[in-house]
Amino acid sequence: MSNTATTKQVVRDFVTALNDRTGEDWVRLLSPTVIDHNKVIFGEEDTPGAAVEGFRLQLAAFSTEAEDDGFHIEQLIAEDDEVVARLRVAGVHTGHHARMPEPTHRRCDVEQIWIFTVRDGRIAEIRAVSDRLGMFIQLGWDWPTTD
Repeated sequence: MSNTATTKQVVRDFVTALNDRTGEDWVRLLSPTVIDHNKVIFGEEDTPGAAVEGFRLQLAAFSTEAEDDGFHIEQLIAEDDEVVARLRVAGVHTGHHARMPEPTHRRCDVEQIWIFTVRDGRIAEIRAVSDRLGMFIQLGWDWPTTD
């Protein structure tokens, strides 16, 4: 398997594991020193390994009630050790997250672009952008301020 095929498979496996709410197989696909540059709202750390807890909080905050909910890969593009994934992410805000408003029990469905750096068969770095405004509108959240 080529390097790009291997790195794409790591990302596919990661997304599949995120969708499996029965366990945490996704953790084994993250380097222990993974850096996640994606800020959910404010205050997330860029420290090595902090991504694991960040993903746990996100998964706990959103349930997948409909068959079409979850993380869906729409497109993967790979070059060397980097994979760009265009995802559609859908779910219902049913759980608590320290940096989000109380559960609204409303559904959201947004597009996200994630850039993964894969080293030694594990995700070493993550950058992401998503339709935050669309998510906030769909969930009925107020736009956050830094005050």
